[in-house]
Amino acid sequence: MTAWPVNIGDASRLSGVSAKMIRHYESLGLLPRVGRTDSGYRLYAEPDVHTLRFIKRSRDLGFSMEEIGELVDLWQNRRRASANVRRVAQKHADDLARRIAAMQEMQRTLQHLIHCCHGDERPECPILEELAK
Repeated sequence: MTAWPVNIGDASRLSGVSAKMIRHYESLGLLPRVGRTDSGYRLYAEPDVHTLRFIKRSRDLGFSMEEIGELVDLWQNRRRASANVRRVAQKHADDLARRIAAMQEMQRTLQHLIHCCHGDERPECPILEELAK
């Protein structure tokens, strides 16, 4: 059982977020300013660590900092409309689909160029010729 509040090291361990990133999230306003000891050390309460876990999971899913800020606001607003949450998630899923399609096209092009390259002692190389266009 954890005794609350905890220092940044414990908050890091409990949330899986590095101390550096915790300070960064705080500076971006994703995490509210936390209390401090008389000597200036940060003190994190259980809800702060829960928010850090939420942010970490959102980052794991590839959401941008801006999107995470919006999601944190929606999560903390009990009067939110789930349609707003869905809109953020759908926009992100659509963006991921576009990026995946672009990467698959890059992979196909590279595979084609690799196939066309003899890979021998000759100086001619279709990969370099394509890159030089």
